[in-house]
Amino acid sequence: MSATRISLDNPKLLSQLSDNDFQAALLEGVSRTFALTIPQLPAGLYSAVANAYLLCRIVDTIEDEVSLSARQKHYFCSEFINVVKTGEHSELFAVELAPLLSGQTIPAEHTLIHVLPRVIQITHTFEPAQIAALASCVETMAAGMPVFQALNLNNGLATLADMDNYCYYVAGCVGEMLTKLFCHYSTEIAANKEEMLRLSVSFGQGLQMTNILKDIWDDAERGVCWLPQDIFTEAGFDLSRFDLKNLRYETDSKNFRTGLAHLISIAHGHLHNALKYTQLIPAHETGIRNFCLWALGMAILTLRKIRQHLDFNHSDQVKITRNSVKATILATRAFGRSNLMLSLLFNISSRGLKAPDWHYSTLIIPDPSACTDAPQGTEGIQSSPADSNL
Repeated sequence: MSATRISLDNPKLLSQLSDNDFQAALLEGVSRTFALTIPQLPAGLYSAVANAYLLCRIVDTIEDEVSLSARQKHYFCSEFINVVKTGEHSELFAVELAPLLSGQTIPAEHTLIHVLPRVIQITHTFEPAQIAALASCVETMAAGMPVFQALNLNNGLATLADMDNYCYYVAGCVGEMLTKLFCHYSTEIAANKEEMLRLSVSFGQGLQMTNILKDIWDDAERGVCWLPQDIFTEAGFDLSRFDLKNLRYETDSKNFRTGLAHLISIAHGHLHNALKYTQLIPAHETGIRNFCLWALGMAILTLRKIRQHLDFNHSDQVKITRNSVKATILATRAFGRSNLMLSLLFNISSRGLKAPDWHYSTLIIPDPSACTDAPQGTEGIQSSPADSNL
């Protein structure tokens, strides 16, 4: 039976699938991107990484649910941390949360909450080190995201440091978790664990910043802006005083576009660190390399489209084509084992993403005093022109 043919409208039918097919069907429903990349991983990693993504998606579902108050979100996030850690009370949690989900939550996420006990059951089939990695990530994400949900996000975050911290909670901690899983899987990979943990936070930030930039106007429609005010103020645009909905339709601001270009340059620096991260993975681990490279390649191509269309006003205008995705897959399969060729491909494909007359000298990701379980030793991740040349 093919998992991709199973309707997510029928949780009972889902329950008849094997663990891997069950998780594959859910991934197909909630994220086509991860449904594409996670199966590239070796068998020893697939199940744990698929489960990890579903756990993170449950946290996202709670945080994005418009019908829940800030207090309810905090309650469900705290409860979910305990459910993941202990494996207990998952049925009660699902029964309590499921009726509260609104029609704005996609059907696949409704199903994910209904079948949450099975997801948790799979979590607790893993080895203790794997469970610890997943639980730590969920705890960091579930504890951190409500901090930002409680803010007034109509006019952006105050500083780039705030954006760094937000990206850590939603993506950087995921990079750390994946690194722990990779190192548990392979002692050869574990030899570079400390460096990979440092770079993994930057990897996550690069991907998350790309998503933020792509979704500016979609977010603006729901009254949310994740852009840092200080970067735009420096460019001569006061983000804190402007309604992005009006900007989208009525204003053509060169200074605003300059701010976007500067953020693209910063994101490029992070994705350069994502390349370094991938190059630390042994060449013979092609599945893990492909998993990383496909995400990296699609992010670079998305940034290129944004850079070429700084006046875009809808995410569809900067969405990469299926042919671009296919080209990324073919290129990584052909050259993914060669660090030299990967460096060359990165430099060619990311040409023009750096702001030639500007750089943000030092990125500290995240502020250790502001983030739960924040990683140490992330100072000095550069996005200056010199850093982007391999």
